[in-house]
Amino acid sequence: MADDYREKEIAGIVASLMESYERHSGDNGLFPHFLPNRDIIVEVIESLRKILFPGYFEKDGLDETYITYSMASLVIDVSEKLQLQICRALNYETAHGEDCFDHQSAAHGLTIDFLRKLPDIRESLLADVDATLEGDPAARDKHEIIFAYPGIFAITVYRLAHELFLLQVPLIPRMMTEYAHSLTGIDIHPGAAIGHSFFIDHGTGIVFGETTEIGDNVKIYQGVTLGAISTRGGQSLRGIKRHPTLEDEVTVYASTTILGGDTVVGRGSVIGANAFITQSVPRDTRVSMRMPELELRPRR
Repeated sequence: MADDYREKEIAGIVASLMESYERHSGDNGLFPHFLPNRDIIVEVIESLRKILFPGYFEKDGLDETYITYSMASLVIDVSEKLQLQICRALNYETAHGEDCFDHQSAAHGLTIDFLRKLPDIRESLLADVDATLEGDPAARDKHEIIFAYPGIFAITVYRLAHELFLLQVPLIPRMMTEYAHSLTGIDIHPGAAIGHSFFIDHGTGIVFGETTEIGDNVKIYQGVTLGAISTRGGQSLRGIKRHPTLEDEVTVYASTTILGGDTVVGRGSVIGANAFITQSVPRDTRVSMRMPELELRPRR
């Protein structure tokens, strides 16, 4: 009797779900077909980290005698997995069909173009590691930074995703940076443009919008938002510069908010903690908030 009751309840729940699926289905059926697979994208990220930082993330270490073979094997694996995921993304964006045969050639070309960027991405990341070591007195060495620092992980994923974004690969770049966001609390849109020797300290709560521009040798602390003044315009704002520009050698301390596409923080400026900025800051300027007045009184 109890089993019959449970089956009826479950049947009713499933029927309600099916009704919801039907009610909100698009022009191409109930469900999207052949979207990129999130788990495969994560596998690609982890393989790319092994390529960019050999010897750090292998389960059994890395034998230098066979490093060329090991790297070739990893690159082939990434190439095959990424090409299929790009193919699916292209197919869904352009045709919403059920296979990606029409996009295999384009996906292959985009994959090769991306893989050719890996040496340059590695050089940028090594400069980011150097900047982190120089900027953080708590860092013992570069190994600790590569292994353990969430800022370097987020920057690594961002730099990979940004190259795919520049190649106009749909969906996948955002999937990558949102994966890093979920692990680190650092939200960097893959469209943001970030220069060399970038240092994120702590990182939790950082948000960089799509049209953010950051120069070289910039330092950012936790809780910093580089955002838009208003997003009420919705899709009408697409393609418009909405987020700030930080020129070279700028430092932004914790819990600061800088908003607006016309807002430029000039070279060498230092923005103190808890600032709220919606206008440009001249170069070599120090911005700070007045110290709030504290009131101390005995407990009763």
